[in-house]
Amino acid sequence: MLRVYQLDNVANEKVSMQDEYITTQQLAARINYDERTIRESWKDSVLLEGAHYIRPFGGRKILFLWSAIERDMATWSKERSVGIPMANGGACHE
Repeated sequence: MLRVYQLDNVANEKVSMQDEYITTQQLAARINYDERTIRESWKDSVLLEGAHYIRPFGGRKILFLWSAIERDMATWSKERSVGIPMANGGACHE
């Protein structure tokens, strides 16, 4: 796990950012998808550079921001949840 530190401009001291950056392989293991699917299908369509992943120092390596991916997966699931389907075509929301 990579921890990133930044200098606080006001107090001029190190502040730990709790963001966890993970590799494509680690992301694939966490969400149980193939690495190739993540790289070829999701990158730049579902997962956006700057929001969900970065390229450290402008290189080729990609590091994914786990907290942003986890947040957006949960948000996407909640927004598309229709509840329990009813016989009349409606839905029962819990």
